[in-house]
Amino acid sequence: MLKRIMHRKGLTLKLLIPVGMVLITSIFIWSHYSAGYQKRILIDKAVSDVDKFCNSVLKLTWFAMLHSPSEDMQDILNSMSDYNDIEEIRIFNSQGQVRFSNESTELGTFGQKQDIACNICHSKEPPVMKIDIKDRIRMFESEEGELKLGVINPILNAPSCSASDCHYHPTDIKKLGTLDVVVSLKTVKQEIARSRNMFVWTAVYLFGTLAATICIIVFFRVTHPINRLIADTRSIAKGDFAVLKNGSPPGDEIGQLSVAINDMGLEIHEKQTELNRQKDIYRHLFEQVPCSITVQNREYELIEFNQEFARKFNPEYGDYCYAAYKDLDAKCLNCPVEKTFQDGKSHFSEESGINKDGSIAHWFVKTAPLKDENGNIVAAMEMSLDISRRKKLEEEVKISEKKYQAIFKNIPNPVFILDKDQLTILDCNDSALSVYGYDRDELKGKGFEIVFPSNKEFDRIKDNITVCFHERVVNLRKNEDYLYTNIWISPADFADKKVLIVTAVDITHSVETEHQLIQAGKMATLGEMATGVAHELNQPLSVIKTASGFIARKLGTDQEIDRAILKTLSDEIETHVDRASKITNHMRLFGRKSVFKKEAVNINDILKRAFDIFSQQLKLREIQVIWELSDGLPVILADPVRLEQVFINLLLNSRDAIVAKFNGSSTPKNDKREITLSTKTEAGKIRVKIRDTGLGISSSDIDKIFEPFFTTKKIGEGTGLGLSISYGIIKESGGEIFVHNNKDGGVTFILLFGTQARTDGKYA
Repeated sequence: MLKRIMHRKGLTLKLLIPVGMVLITSIFIWSHYSAGYQKRILIDKAVSDVDKFCNSVLKLTWFAMLHSPSEDMQDILNSMSDYNDIEEIRIFNSQGQVRFSNESTELGTFGQKQDIACNICHSKEPPVMKIDIKDRIRMFESEEGELKLGVINPILNAPSCSASDCHYHPTDIKKLGTLDVVVSLKTVKQEIARSRNMFVWTAVYLFGTLAATICIIVFFRVTHPINRLIADTRSIAKGDFAVLKNGSPPGDEIGQLSVAINDMGLEIHEKQTELNRQKDIYRHLFEQVPCSITVQNREYELIEFNQEFARKFNPEYGDYCYAAYKDLDAKCLNCPVEKTFQDGKSHFSEESGINKDGSIAHWFVKTAPLKDENGNIVAAMEMSLDISRRKKLEEEVKISEKKYQAIFKNIPNPVFILDKDQLTILDCNDSALSVYGYDRDELKGKGFEIVFPSNKEFDRIKDNITVCFHERVVNLRKNEDYLYTNIWISPADFADKKVLIVTAVDITHSVETEHQLIQAGKMATLGEMATGVAHELNQPLSVIKTASGFIARKLGTDQEIDRAILKTLSDEIETHVDRASKITNHMRLFGRKSVFKKEAVNINDILKRAFDIFSQQLKLREIQVIWELSDGLPVILADPVRLEQVFINLLLNSRDAIVAKFNGSSTPKNDKREITLSTKTEAGKIRVKIRDTGLGISSSDIDKIFEPFFTTKKIGEGTGLGLSISYGIIKESGGEIFVHNNKDGGVTFILLFGTQARTDGKYA
């Protein structure tokens, strides 16, 4: 128990020493006032002498330190200590190390804060520099019992030390070291020896009694409770929270301390539990995250890694990252971990390495610094996301892209890729270059209108860009030659853009062949109309001849011609010349080879114009034409010349069918010779009906009549092109044609055309 009470650093000892010193000092002063007074006189004188000596030493020290800090200092101290009977003289630096001493054995040693010399300044924290001489002295006895006096003098950082070029003491440091001087008080001791015995025994008695009392009180009231609290605190620090209690401790300060420690333990327990829970969560995340994670020190050694990294690379703790990742002997040239250690920031990179199974691995890398509580970077975390599969897919995509690029370039038809909004050409294949005659650089970035002969042709496509198919579009080559194409338009995504893929099929040869076929059909039709046209021309020629003969006879007999008769004859001649000119112009225009061109036309006008050329022929054959035309019909988009050719072909067929009917051996049941022409609007479309009372078409032939070169006429009477050409013209005009036999004989052709809306005076 005594050993526990008198522990060197125990609270009891710390209390007993100052109390005992106070008691002994008090008894000594009371008992020996006179001796003490004499002692003070002697001590003051000794202190004064020592202080003067110290000042001399400090001045010499300053001079020596300023000019030759370490060469003469030791000799100076030894000489001065011998001359002034100084027993001990030491100089400490600011770290407490003895730098100069008259005892060579002390050089380089360190003073302790508990030493009596050091405790003068270090009795408080931070140490206090004491200026007054009374605060810097100490009296003590040597091991031989000799009374000694010690004086401590601080060595301050003077301006000459902090500002001089040859020194480096910062200005904020006030104290550079300490001068400690010890002298003997042997004479003083002899004078006070008479009263010392009484002082000692009184002090021992009082000290012993007070020490025993203090020890008992401190042990039971302080030491024991504090030791219990220390044990509980240590248990809490080790994680043993079983010592926490909920009882009511004493109400004194120690009891309040016990309550505070108990509350602190409960809070630590709660926080430790939560911390452990979070630690388990983060550890689970660290191990289960699907990317590889490593923690590396500045030497690039692995100090931590997760299961994913271990599974892929089979590393060991302490392995270098570049060896574990890539089987290298030195770090990578572009190392993101190195950059993170340099600037403390995250960095990205793309890396490649070898898995433990020997396969090639690719990954994205991101690094992050790990810092201590002072903000210093102590490690770097490297997170790697495996992109090997993506790399493989990229290679496959590149191969696929090359394949489809080759297909794109070698498609036999021109293909353009257009920006959906601007309709500019982003790319085109080789066929587009060869067909249109441009170089790739001449087309890329240009508007799609570059391949159209006029803005009007381009606007037809632009205004209907959502329509997937455009038939018989007129385009223009670089050499300004025209070509006909069928265009397909389909939307697509291309390089993060909305684009249109435009495929053009060159149908120029087909169109030219069709033109030739249509022209041949026209010539055949003109040949079939030749007889009727001759009759049409004979009538006006006869009138002109009769009138001119009458005038010639009158002039030959010198007879005057009545002015009224002459005017009538000239009017008749002019009328029949106009009629003949109209017929020949009509024939010339009809027979001329023309380019297909749609325009807004009135169907009734085309039908009447086609009939004009046959009117006399039908009259000669006693064929009656019945007109049932509706007024105010909407216009349609068609080529007027070609549409007229359709009606002429149908009228020719109706004429020939009626003539053939009445040229047979038997008398027909229906003896009517009629052709009915009717037009009307029906369900948003224009319906044209051409009905005749001819022979009709046999059921076996009715499905073949629109085929090229199919005819029911005798050899030499028909080419078989009329209805085939008519069918094609109607289709390209956006119409439909149907045929059926009539119940009372003959056939009816029905034509349907879509109407064209009119907006602001223009047809859409």
